[in-house]
Amino acid sequence: MSDQGGAGEPLGDSQKKEIAVWFLSNAPAGEIHYVAKDVRALLGDDAVYEAAAEEAFPEYNKAHLVSLELPDRSGDIVITTYGELDKNNYLDPRTAQVATVDHIKQTCTKLRPAADEELPSGYIEEFRSALDVELSKYVAEAYPKGVCAVYCTSGKDIEGPGADFGFAVVISATKRSPQNFCNGSWRSIWTMEFNYELQFVDIKGKIQVDAHYFEEGNVQLDTNIDCKDSTIMQSPDDSAVSITSIIRHHESEYLSSLEESYLNLSDATFKDLRRKLPVTRTLFPWHNTLAFSLTRDLAKELALGK
Repeated sequence: MSDQGGAGEPLGDSQKKEIAVWFLSNAPAGEIHYVAKDVRALLGDDAVYEAAAEEAFPEYNKAHLVSLELPDRSGDIVITTYGELDKNNYLDPRTAQVATVDHIKQTCTKLRPAADEELPSGYIEEFRSALDVELSKYVAEAYPKGVCAVYCTSGKDIEGPGADFGFAVVISATKRSPQNFCNGSWRSIWTMEFNYELQFVDIKGKIQVDAHYFEEGNVQLDTNIDCKDSTIMQSPDDSAVSITSIIRHHESEYLSSLEESYLNLSDATFKDLRRKLPVTRTLFPWHNTLAFSLTRDLAKELALGK
């Protein structure tokens, strides 16, 4: 670090905070509170920890598209830069409400109706709400614990046809099972630009998948892919169906490619992790890799810990 002292010198508070922020920001999906508990204990300084947490938690929540239940139980709000009005207030476009968020506790503390200037015009809302309806159907079908939201990113004050506008779609799904030593998340962000003159919609997406398995070990997956596509600009309902179909297609293809990669793991990636002859001087039985437990049988077969 830029202000790090020489060897053997104690770390200053700013250095401790910087290190704490790094650990908190890089916590696996759904595990920041576990990391925070350990970081706080290691620091032994509540003031430094609280400064680090105040910086790290908001960025973590936005990066991981954390979803929080609204105080009136009308749904969930996704914490994302697209809905951020200020550090602690986020727009939920579906319910036209603004939630005040406690980032560290990961809860919504207050709720108010969105002001007119915080919402898109009636014309833009027709497109936005139609897409939200179709997208919600897809997410409910594809992700058992998924949430989604559609935000207007440009042209929100347009009152009728004749100008360009843009949307952002966010999809977030988590699988938390700490009792079984595994957590994971699926995050995708899709942006679309509606070009009125060309009657064309340009679509770009990024899909991110994280998984963490930590029973007697620490195995993490962090993978992502960028996508591009397009469609013609139609009525709000028809545009919504077309865009949702494109998102469904790309996400399904990426999921299939991940599944195929793991089926071939024993013949490719996993095999490259070990030498041809390990320290036991015995060939590893690659043909039977899928039958082994990552935590017990592999350790036994490779004579680890002996």
